[in-house]
Amino acid sequence: MNTRRIIVAGSTGYLGTHIIKELQFRNADFEAITRNEIKLQVLGLKPQQIITAEVTQPATLNGVLQGADVLISTVGITRQKDGATYMDVDYQANMNLLIEAKKAGIKKFIYISAINGEQMQHLKIMAAKEKFVNALKNWGGDYCIIRPNGFFSDMKDFLEMARKGRVYLFGNGEFKLNPIHGADLAKVVVDAAYSNQKEIEVGGPDILTQNEIAKLALKAWKNPVKITHIPNYLRKLLIGSLKTFTSQKTYGPYEFFLTMMAQDNIAPRYGIHRIESFFEKEVDQLSKMN
Repeated sequence: MNTRRIIVAGSTGYLGTHIIKELQFRNADFEAITRNEIKLQVLGLKPQQIITAEVTQPATLNGVLQGADVLISTVGITRQKDGATYMDVDYQANMNLLIEAKKAGIKKFIYISAINGEQMQHLKIMAAKEKFVNALKNWGGDYCIIRPNGFFSDMKDFLEMARKGRVYLFGNGEFKLNPIHGADLAKVVVDAAYSNQKEIEVGGPDILTQNEIAKLALKAWKNPVKITHIPNYLRKLLIGSLKTFTSQKTYGPYEFFLTMMAQDNIAPRYGIHRIESFFEKEVDQLSKMN
């Protein structure tokens, strides 16, 4: 494996943290951009590996990418806060990085979007992500767009419902997905720094129906199988009501989640982490906290 100097943006989020751990495991030459140095210090980064900047403020990025070969960006928001919109972060913040990458002579830009993003640009979050994807494809340098089909952390909604004894699903619960653990996805991301692939769709090792995931969540809490199926028209009605009566900040995450749960989301299988084990570990940790 050729030595490449890597910089990670979005380094303190769910996936970013796993990428940092993977780079450490490989003894890679890397730095990480953050606005909170303490979070990276906790991960064991040395002062010279930490770049303090705010990706939504381009002036703070001036010169920070000089000398690097690869930029990995997981920058994006699931739930909007601080008044920032998806266009402010998922699009514009990544554009700020791309502009700086051009100036610094970065050889490759790796960006994490989502599976089927091109077909879901009617969703606010995907419109922002795919607008950046289009810009990245035309930047003139090497790139790789990675499209996972959901993280294990996204499945905590199942676990929270199961904790209360019943899981609610829209439709018949037979849509399939294979979400991926952050540690497995981090390996794919870091490998992409050394490959020629332009786009990578990736999921976890187990393809499961929503019903099967619900059963695993209930099993983790040692609760009997109780699943309630809600008619799909109510899902559509809920999305419409949220759009009408709430702000984008409120309805955006629900719009994305409710849309993803109404279709198959199957990607090439990868990784060793199983969602059943993930649920069991989560329940064990939550039980110890109570």
